[in-house]
Order: sequence, then structure tokens, then C-alpha cells
Amino acid sequence: MIDLLRLLGQRVRELRLEKGLSLRQLAKASGLSERFLSDLEAGRGNISVARLADVAAALGRTAAGLLREAEASGEAQRVGVISLLGLRGAGKSTIGPKLASRLGLPFFELDGLVESRAELSLAELFSIHGEDYYRRLEREELERFLASHDRAVLSTGGGIVAHAESLRVLEERTVMVWLRADADDHWSRVVGQGDIRPMADRPAAKAELRRLLVDREPLYAKARLQVDTTRLGIAGAVDELVERLAQPAVSGTSAAQQ
Repeated sequence: MIDLLRLLGQRVRELRLEKGLSLRQLAKASGLSERFLSDLEAGRGNISVARLADVAAALGRTAAGLLREAEASGEAQRVGVISLLGLRGAGKSTIGPKLASRLGLPFFELDGLVESRAELSLAELFSIHGEDYYRRLEREELERFLASHDRAVLSTGGGIVAHAESLRVLEERTVMVWLRADADDHWSRVVGQGDIRPMADRPAAKAELRRLLVDREPLYAKARLQVDTTRLGIAGAVDELVERLAQPAVSGTSAAQQ
């Protein structure tokens, strides 16, 4: 019960912040005191069904729905290391931290670990040492990470699936999640981030991205879970993942497609 109260409080806080509400505003909308809501978010609130319904309504949820979301977060926390796959622009760097927050897990980016190891940015690393060197560091940092983390959300580089050994490690030791998006979404998100590597100075870059997506789809499809970020959006994709990671079938070997 204590754990459920903690998960419930965590979910209430997440929803409040997503909606841009202060405690005072939520208190006014729900008819409950700021102190009570503060205790609830901290996992200390002994909330009645009636009060839960008031809080849920103020957050655009039902009481039953809010409880389901809290319980799903708790179940999904037991999965282990969740690796996010997809081309740049799939939403990994946006969805990853939000998913990790929902699950109470740390979030890491494999590219960031590689950069720290090399003491170079990815652009510098590719320019100075080339892709083969990068892929070797990527595999070593993946192994190092998995040796020291039992539970986490890990965002991987878009090309990791094209390297058999790294893909094998991910398949065997993580729950792989493919964040799918259509090519136009990939392109607009990448351009919006100011990152068109390795498409720079290529007039047919968008067409190349489409071909790259088609070429890699069979490899991304090895993921146990697939979520369409174009259809669901960021918030919807996070909700979907929490629900599906909580399902017992996630511990199986077949891919569950969305």
C-alpha cells in the first residue's frame, strides 16, 4: 500500500507539472488543501476514494484511470534496462527522460557516454577517428553500462542496429523499444534540432533519410515493443509504453507491435 501511495503521488505530481499547474491551482481546482496535496505527492497522503476522484477530475483523469497509471508505472519499473531505438528524430531524447521519470529510473544516452569516454563531441570523433572507432567505443560503453546498471532507460544511436554485436547485446540484455515515426517527422525533428549529421552538404538528404529508414526497418523491427510517435505524439507514446512495459508479455521473446 505504501508503494502504491508513492506511485500515486508521483503520478499526480507528473500530471500537475505537465498541465503547468501550481499546487495552489490544483488545490483550487480539486477543493483540497495545498498541504494535503503536498503530502499526497510525497507519498504520505492517506487519500479517500472521494478525494482521489476530486484530484483525478482536476487533472483530467478518472480515479480508476489514475490508479491504473500509478500501478502500471510500478509494474514497468521491474523490467530492467529499457533501450530506445530509432533514427534521429524518432523522439528518443524527448521520450526517454519522460519515460524514465514515469518509471522512477535513471536516463542515459549512449552517445553521451561515448563522448565522455573519448573526450570529444560525436562530430569531432567521426571527423578525427572515423566510424569504425566510434562503433568500437559504442560497443565497449554499452557493455560497460550494462555491467553497472540493472534498471535504467538508455537511448541508443540511430545506427547501432546495423552493427551485429551491439544489436545482439541489446537483444539479449535489454528490453528494446523502437520509437517509430514517419520520414517527414524524422526530418522535421532533426532539422528543428539543428542536427543533420551525417546528411550535411547532401542535396538529396531527405531522400537519403527515407532510404535509410527503409533499410533499417527490419533491424528496428527486432525490438520487443514498437510505438508510433507520429500517431501517438510524445505524451501518448510515453503513456503507451508505461502500459505495455507493465504487461507480463514483455518478458517474452516475441516482438509486440504497435
